[in-house]
Amino acid sequence: MTSGTGSSPNTSELPDVAAQAVLVKSTQMPEGTLTTKGYDFNEGLDYSKLLDSYLRTGFQATSVGQAIDAINQMRNWRLSDDPVAEDELDEFKDPEVRANTRCKIFLGYTSNLISSGLRETLRFLAEHKMVDVIVSTAGGIEEDFIKCLGSTYLGAFSTPGKSLRQQGLNRIGNLVVPNDNYCKFEDWLMPILDKMLEEQKEQGVVWTPSKIIHRLGKEINNPESVYYWAYKNDIPVYCPALTDGSLGDMIYFHSYRNPGLIVDIAGDIRSINSQAVFAKKTGAIILGGGLVKHHICNANLMRNGADYAVFINTGQEFDGSDAGARPDEAVSWGKIRINASPVKVYCDATVAFPLIVAQTFAKGYHAGEYAKH
Repeated sequence: MTSGTGSSPNTSELPDVAAQAVLVKSTQMPEGTLTTKGYDFNEGLDYSKLLDSYLRTGFQATSVGQAIDAINQMRNWRLSDDPVAEDELDEFKDPEVRANTRCKIFLGYTSNLISSGLRETLRFLAEHKMVDVIVSTAGGIEEDFIKCLGSTYLGAFSTPGKSLRQQGLNRIGNLVVPNDNYCKFEDWLMPILDKMLEEQKEQGVVWTPSKIIHRLGKEINNPESVYYWAYKNDIPVYCPALTDGSLGDMIYFHSYRNPGLIVDIAGDIRSINSQAVFAKKTGAIILGGGLVKHHICNANLMRNGADYAVFINTGQEFDGSDAGARPDEAVSWGKIRINASPVKVYCDATVAFPLIVAQTFAKGYHAGEYAKH
């Protein structure tokens, strides 16, 4: 009797089709390919070795490990690492100049990260002049100053907006900012805007967004502030959408109170593009997406792309957004160099970036590589 449809034949031999499907012969892995291996806690608790192990752990841990490597390459590069170009300027032929010419590091981050506790990490980088150019949004500027005037509190993602509005409280994810903080900000900012307008009229000062931020960093005079240290260390801070937030609200109110203040954005686009064009090497560290991501990448387009790039965000590419785009899309535009090895970490920056800083800038700082204040 023959077996019915779907029944198995009575045989003790493995069918050829199954053997061919399952027991496919492997090709040899390329020489030097890493194997997966995580940290062994039996060896004790060594955070540096734990972070080193991320590179071989897989998934986003490996991306974090690659980001650490990329940032350390930015930190460690010197012009003396490269051969002298035939058309090199005489200034850059001097061995000492070459040994002291570093990669120019652009740091970008969105406003919610200043609102969060990541602000202290960002302040650390500015305080010790570990980055050369900063780009943020209006909220990423004003919230730093507002935190010097009043606290931001932990809340919950689930707190209803209606009840918060009735209490004069503003929610940023699971953070809460009392509306009184913005009143304090207005009281602090308005006299400064008055003085800036006076200097514009009497001295001909042209106020670009970066000049305004520089001035506010000086005026806040508070070492908890990112922009206080950017002012002290002469780190330019660019914000092409400076009016898109409470700063814009205050400029709006000021235009009725004491009209005439002009903000020139054309000066800053020349300035940030020049930062990239005249750099020997550039690296981009971008936390989040949107304006900060594109503004840094577009500046680096002017030099045919950044040499190093690390993106950390939770954006996906399926909708064609710039925020979610993988680094390879930026390569197609000439915003990252075609021979670069850019990294994207799919993670909330508040989780990933402190770990990355610990194994790069902070490790270098505690080893004496940066000046201490």
